[in-house]
Amino acid sequence: MYELIQVSNCTYYIQSPAKIGLVKLNNKDVCLIDSGNDKDAGRKVRQLLDTNGWRLTAIYNTHSNADHIGGNKYLQGQTGCKIYAPGIDCAFTRHPILEPSFLYGGYPCKELRHKFLMAQESDAHELTQGSLPEGFEIIPLPGHFFDMVGFRTPDDVVYLADCLSSRETLDKYQVGFIYDVAAYLKTLEMVKTLRAKMFIPAHAAVSEDIADLAQYNINKVLEIADKITDICQEPLCFEAILQKLFTDYGLTMNFEQYVLVGSTVRSYLAWLKDMGRLQSKFEHNILLWEQI
Repeated sequence: MYELIQVSNCTYYIQSPAKIGLVKLNNKDVCLIDSGNDKDAGRKVRQLLDTNGWRLTAIYNTHSNADHIGGNKYLQGQTGCKIYAPGIDCAFTRHPILEPSFLYGGYPCKELRHKFLMAQESDAHELTQGSLPEGFEIIPLPGHFFDMVGFRTPDDVVYLADCLSSRETLDKYQVGFIYDVAAYLKTLEMVKTLRAKMFIPAHAAVSEDIADLAQYNINKVLEIADKITDICQEPLCFEAILQKLFTDYGLTMNFEQYVLVGSTVRSYLAWLKDMGRLQSKFEHNILLWEQI
């Protein structure tokens, strides 16, 4: 873990729970794509930088999930590097309490205020094309999170952030986190058409061809949508739908899974309603969802 792997002339990644990208800008300066999940990840990255005699100039966050920005504060404090994050995710990076609050739908209890859902705050600026090194390209990847992006480096390597999960992860956990189902499907269809020397997803194997994995992720989304629609053959409230989905997939409920899968199921329900596949109604002051 935390092995530095070179994939092209100037482009690397650090093997970690969420892959960290590293790009050499010249013989001395480097930038990172994300920073790992916590202070310890930041320390390990700093050791790699020191071992190679590199100076960190900037961290470009793909989005604001805690496992991608967790090393920001430590690395910024140690190196004085700039930090950039896209759109709404910049606010989440500056104010990390927003992530568990968003997931829970209110002030999060203590069981949700931990490093896996709430990173330490860092002084981030909004990502723009002008803030990138020469030759870099921003690739919008909305759907998984608000304004998530990927990056294409000057030597044609593409970092894909969290828009793809590995087959093994999907088969084991079934329901991956999605904020906007329609945008996510559109992103995956776009990703299927991308061409690059190498693709680096944060949670799947590095590959020269990503189209098959993108389709596998699409198929899983559509499978879950069908399952939720089938569950709603009779009017059910959100909690009952979530319980049935956990039971059908053999998932284990805890606070973290409740908010991650629960938020995702709410997104599916909204999408299915907008698509005309589900309808909602209030009975006895309870919101019920039903197949049309």
